[in-house]
Amino acid sequence: MEFERFLPDEQATVRLGEDLALTLRKGDVLALHGDLGAGKTTLARSLIRALAGDAELEVPSPTFTLVQSYDTRVPIHHFDLYRLSSADELDELGFEDALEQGAALVEWPEKAGDRLPPAAARIELVEQGEGRLVRISASGPLGERIGRSFATREFLRAAGWGEAHRSHFVGDASARSYEIVALGDEPPRVLMNSPRLVLGPPVRDGKPYAVIAHTAQSVSAFVAIDRALRDGDVTVPNIHAQDLEAGFLLIEHLGAEGFLEAGKPVAGRYAAAAELLAMMHGKSWPDHIDVEPGVVHTVPPFDRDAMMIEVELLLDWYFAAVAGRQPDDALRAGFRQVWNDLFGRIDKAEKTLMLRDFHSPNIIWRGDRTGHDRLGIIDFQDALIGPAAYDVASLAMDARVTVPVDIEASTLEAYIAARSKAGGFDADAFTEAYAIMAAQRNSKILGIFVRLDRRDGKPDYLKHLPRIRDYLRRALAHPALAELRDFYHRHGLTEDASI
Repeated sequence: MEFERFLPDEQATVRLGEDLALTLRKGDVLALHGDLGAGKTTLARSLIRALAGDAELEVPSPTFTLVQSYDTRVPIHHFDLYRLSSADELDELGFEDALEQGAALVEWPEKAGDRLPPAAARIELVEQGEGRLVRISASGPLGERIGRSFATREFLRAAGWGEAHRSHFVGDASARSYEIVALGDEPPRVLMNSPRLVLGPPVRDGKPYAVIAHTAQSVSAFVAIDRALRDGDVTVPNIHAQDLEAGFLLIEHLGAEGFLEAGKPVAGRYAAAAELLAMMHGKSWPDHIDVEPGVVHTVPPFDRDAMMIEVELLLDWYFAAVAGRQPDDALRAGFRQVWNDLFGRIDKAEKTLMLRDFHSPNIIWRGDRTGHDRLGIIDFQDALIGPAAYDVASLAMDARVTVPVDIEASTLEAYIAARSKAGGFDADAFTEAYAIMAAQRNSKILGIFVRLDRRDGKPDYLKHLPRIRDYLRRALAHPALAELRDFYHRHGLTEDASI
């Protein structure tokens, strides 16, 4: 892939550094070509500062040290090979070790001979009039990421934010990523980068997993659910600009204060979130929502097929990792039978708009506001029409932080009290549905977190497994789940295990 951009001034070079910094992963190499004074050092400095999130970071030239390393979001190693007398000296500089730890930025790469990896991106800077022309040649995943980052900049330009500063915000377990973009005195905004979902191979009845589980395939779902929630008096981000086809949204930044306090759950905040859910569950929600002229989003149902394929992740990934073997046909048949019985019970449960991941990473606490406006809700594109109890279980058994039993109980009490006050609420039926949905969700999450490690190379998720097992045991304590509890116990699915 070939890219070309004119840099009229130093600020344009800084923006290019930000654009490139957002593409880097461990093992990537950017080879900087250009004459003395072409702007290589300026570009390198802006890229390193962008990775560090520090516009004032001291970035000395490595002309004499030959390499400078920075412990940034992606560790970056800045090489200047001008004084190398032989490409073999790269070994003394620890070049290969540097690529195992992070990414490399290489000035005077011609001194490396053929030692740079084939996937290294070539970046050439040449003078052109009062500015610089940059030509970039890149292939493979790095080239694709550079192309995506440049497309992001073009989206911002079309939205009137082309000169905004971009910085990494957060990523998640999906292909989505988020940035903070800042422009002058304007309040910062969030850039949502969500390319169309790539459907995997068929796994059942000729359908990919994402189709059966009703995973959102484009940003149209986010736009639709955002509109419905806003109309329903839920605080969600304003959408300032959108490109549905490309998968870009420029949205309001609801605030920087997380839902947790010093990384710990706060009972009052969880109760407030439960009361927000109670308000939402007292409303009727549309299942067909206009997105833009000619585009309508249909909110899928959380049907039995979706529930089953999710919960079977426990067998496919978690059981396989713990037992060291794949589940046999008898185990799988017994598993499906006991879950089908429970899904039959949940068929009778109250249904509503189900946000699916209603937990601390997706809730912004706005302590200066009042009422439900204290809670800003994000990341709801996978919403379905399903059991009201599901989101309560997602909140009270928060997958990303350990919720003590007493806070779980007070969260449930707050929800039940709010629903009961509104009238027409069956607390016993809800409590049973809560236990079933909590068991379904936590079974699924055990499988997902192992899959993220084994398939996607994200081992950090394994640290959450003890918490999820504990949540699962809590859910299985309900009398309605006695058969499932016995089945899980017989097959070691709730025992502590190392993976």
